[in-house]
Amino acid sequence: MRSNPRSNPRSNPSSEPADAERELLTALQRASFDYFVTEVNPANGLVRDKTAGAGWPASIAATGMALTCYPIAVERGFMPRAEALARTLATLRFFAASEQSESPTATGYKGFYYHFLDMGTGARARDCELSSIDTALLIAGVLVAVAYFTGDSDDEQEIRTLGDLLYRRVDWQWMRRRKRLLCHGWKPGKGFLRWHWEGYDEALILYLLALGSPTYPIERDSYDAWAASYEWKTIYGIEYLYAGPLFIHQMSHVWLDTRGIRDQAMRAHDLDYFENSRRATLVQQRYAIENPLGFPDYDALHWGISACDGPGPGTRKIGGVQRKFYDYIARGVPYGPDDGTLAPWAVAASLPFAPEIVLPTIAHHQAMDLHEDRACGFKPSYSTVFHRGRGGVRWVSPYHFGIDKGPAIIMADNYLHDFVWRLMRGNAYLRTGLQRAGFDGGWLQSP
Repeated sequence: MRSNPRSNPRSNPSSEPADAERELLTALQRASFDYFVTEVNPANGLVRDKTAGAGWPASIAATGMALTCYPIAVERGFMPRAEALARTLATLRFFAASEQSESPTATGYKGFYYHFLDMGTGARARDCELSSIDTALLIAGVLVAVAYFTGDSDDEQEIRTLGDLLYRRVDWQWMRRRKRLLCHGWKPGKGFLRWHWEGYDEALILYLLALGSPTYPIERDSYDAWAASYEWKTIYGIEYLYAGPLFIHQMSHVWLDTRGIRDQAMRAHDLDYFENSRRATLVQQRYAIENPLGFPDYDALHWGISACDGPGPGTRKIGGVQRKFYDYIARGVPYGPDDGTLAPWAVAASLPFAPEIVLPTIAHHQAMDLHEDRACGFKPSYSTVFHRGRGGVRWVSPYHFGIDKGPAIIMADNYLHDFVWRLMRGNAYLRTGLQRAGFDGGWLQSP
């Protein structure tokens, strides 16, 4: 299946999905939302990183996804508003009252939070870093809650008060380090990590939230330094802002409606980030069709190479070829790594960008029955390569992940209803961040 990069039938929000599409996608949303019902501590709102049992920690990014999905669940009839409100309030109260200090057992510091937290106590888990990007994903979810719960009740007013407090408390300036770039994170007793956000990646939402802060805003030169590290490529005749893993072209866009708005980098290439993500999606499918590594079953309905769980680590000889397999890693195209592991969630999260190739692939995944042992939506990854010639049909990840479920649910809703995008278009902080980054055009021109 070949597609024109600029002929997305749903880039115009006035066009309506067919009833069959709605039924398919709503069923996928409903099944996937069960993750945020079962893998949560209702006392503090923390969401488990993956379905690995009671000892596995919470992910602050998955918690941000949950905060974004609760309003969707209310609007689609998956959860009563009162329950969504109670879960949201418990989450915000926990983070607002949690320990912010240099202690290695605190929940956070300088308004940032640790990547993983103990599900019960909320303390730092697994010697992890104070994470800039995961904090941004959490705060994005907080801002969705603030935008949605606009009622006059004491509880809804408290959500707005706490949400504003949490955003204002993040000291984005403190995280700005080498070459004016935002750092990946910090560890107590060790200091800042050596990695910084440069090269096109999932950090668009991070930089925009940091720019829009009313308390600790970073300067425009940080955004310009990040954008200066962009790498443009032409692959299969398609020019786009390159990043190999598919999730990079989706993660910030879960909350950001980038249709028709452009920064300096996009104006120079006569694109917007929405169209760029469309092109990246088309490259992914084209790579599977071309199948340069000769994997069995790669084709127009078997694609989606991204950060995901995998069958490795290890090597096996498959069909006379020695193959190296990975566990959880950011896979990408066309330069790899690619071990034949595909991520259905990443396909679903591309829905708004290229529905004409995503919808048939989702339907195919449905027919493959990738639910396995739990009806919690599609499993995050599978491989028809790993067991080839060994009596097995396919390897399927034994887990579900919160940061996979969230984008699939939210992007399906953005495609069907423009819901989260609409909420966030009205957020004054995000608008400020976009304008300070040099974005103009499109919906930013509206009051």
